[in-house]
Amino acid sequence: MAMELEEFLSTLEKLADQAEQTFAAAADADHFEAARVQYVGARSGQMKTLQKQLGALPKEAKPVGGKKLNEAKSRIQAAMETAGDRLKPSTAGKQSGIVLDPTLPGTRRHLGRTHPITQTIEHLKEIMGRLGFAVVEGPEVEDTWHNFVALNIPEDHPARDPLDNFYLSVAGQSAVDVSAHEAQLLRSQTSTVQIRIMENKAPPVRIISLGRVYRPDPPDRTHFPVFHQMEGLWIDTDVNMAQLKSVLTLFATSYLGEDVSIRFRPSFFPFTEPSVEADFLWNGEWVEFGGAGMVDPHVLTAVGYDPETVSGFAFGLGVERLCMGRHGVGDIRDLWRNDLRFLHQF
Repeated sequence: MAMELEEFLSTLEKLADQAEQTFAAAADADHFEAARVQYVGARSGQMKTLQKQLGALPKEAKPVGGKKLNEAKSRIQAAMETAGDRLKPSTAGKQSGIVLDPTLPGTRRHLGRTHPITQTIEHLKEIMGRLGFAVVEGPEVEDTWHNFVALNIPEDHPARDPLDNFYLSVAGQSAVDVSAHEAQLLRSQTSTVQIRIMENKAPPVRIISLGRVYRPDPPDRTHFPVFHQMEGLWIDTDVNMAQLKSVLTLFATSYLGEDVSIRFRPSFFPFTEPSVEADFLWNGEWVEFGGAGMVDPHVLTAVGYDPETVSGFAFGLGVERLCMGRHGVGDIRDLWRNDLRFLHQF
């Protein structure tokens, strides 16, 4: 009797192990069905055969044999269900009438939201691209030649004051000679990119550059020490102020709407002559969104252009102010606080 029970239990253990391995190796529905018939088939399944052998055991051995038989059944049933779940099409596929192929790449889900400043930059690129301007980039750490000298900003100009710029120390020096061409600073304007492009490209030039600029301004409703500018430049043989005003008007109406009111005020910048400032009417008050003008002949000469044969205009617009005007944001600091409640609105 002991030998009969031992053989029965040994056969059960081997069968359960074999069934688990077979179901785990099933590569498709046909292999799965063959394994199901082999082990749990109603007529010829091996578990059915062992169940009949249980009846041949002595009476006192049947409780132990029955318990082990149920355990083996549970193991085989679990292996079969796991394989079935692995091989069957998803419920979503059945409901839609589409059989899903797990070997195909998935659909990418877009998590989170694009920051409103990034949205604005991409929109500005698209608008200016339609107006024929190519996008270029330049470094954020600049030397004084590109940030000041080539832009016709003299050494005694207030714009070069250390209190109005983020100068960087050089090679362990505690102070930087701000008049030296090799002095480094975080760029205070994206006009530096214009100089770098003109130094390496002959006219015509029709570009925009967008990026961060840095000025130590105390934060308030309309100012922040880090902000973004869009700089534009058009150099050719016959470029005039009328074209500048037309480009800025087309840009403003494309971005802010056809009904926006734009005005141009005479101004002064060392690198343009004549110069203007452009404002748009927002909530009943005029808000400056950038400066512009005809490129000064000294700037053209500094980059190797002949001011007698080429002319051009340049403009610099505040990205944050444009973003605020379009979306009705009243405080520039909201764009930098990273408050999810605010950002989720975009």
